[in-house]
Amino acid sequence: MTRPLLAVDAPSLYFRAFHGIPEKAAQTEAGEPVNAIRGFLDMIAQLVRTRRPDRLVCALDADWRPAWRVALVPSYKGHRVAHGDVEEVPASLERQVPVLLEVLAAVGIPAFGVPGYEADDVLGTLAATQPAPVEVVSGDRDLFQLVDDARGTRLLYCGRGVAKLEDADEALVQAKYGVPARYYADFAAMRGDASDGLPGVAGVGEKTAARLIERYGGIAEIMTALDDPESGFAPGVRTKLNAGRDYLAKALPVCLVALDVKLPEFDPALPKAPRDPEALLALAERWNLAGSARRLVDALAG
Repeated sequence: MTRPLLAVDAPSLYFRAFHGIPEKAAQTEAGEPVNAIRGFLDMIAQLVRTRRPDRLVCALDADWRPAWRVALVPSYKGHRVAHGDVEEVPASLERQVPVLLEVLAAVGIPAFGVPGYEADDVLGTLAATQPAPVEVVSGDRDLFQLVDDARGTRLLYCGRGVAKLEDADEALVQAKYGVPARYYADFAAMRGDASDGLPGVAGVGEKTAARLIERYGGIAEIMTALDDPESGFAPGVRTKLNAGRDYLAKALPVCLVALDVKLPEFDPALPKAPRDPEALLALAERWNLAGSARRLVDALAG
């Protein structure tokens, strides 16, 4: 059986680790919090043990709120802006991320972002370009759109944590949302997504969006049908969609994950041992990470 590439949404996991482990439960001797680092390393160790990948890549947000998406929908992630265009991130988490990246580099796990794109876009490109199977690991619902049984792409959705992963194939997406995975972005654009600052079409909720997609297809097909007076839309729905036409034309490209980002050179092969064991040991000692580092190294060796 071909072993998978694990394409990990690093921000999704380290935010989850930060909020899931109390800071006081994971500190250095000087009282510096390392909860996000420990939690992230333990999640990766568990994923390696349970999914048995032969490749692993961590995607980062080089640009968490790309200007080209904001130009299309100005409210995109606007509620998460701290000042200027800086994301609102707890200071104690922000300080941990560079250390986490040092640890991943010492282990030999590639972690990168691409200027002008989010981690989602890196993950989408990995799913589209790397040999199958690919298992995308994230708590971001937007990535259900990448699920593709024919291609061999699954989403390991960790909305309730890595211990309670939803191993999503096309049947799960259909059962969960009532739409094919390939139309999830169309569904999200119509329904809206408060977590991303996307308002959706006023008066069109989840059930209506799913019914429209089931009957007509994606937004392009729905708009074509809308121009046909014989297409059978209820008058109220037709009015709402016509009012939201301009929004949908802009929101769909925002919701679609890029599949053609130019990635840097990287070696996805899962290391069997740390690439730089001395650096890893020094980091583990400095940041009180010995247990988590050992669990990850043992998982890689197994």
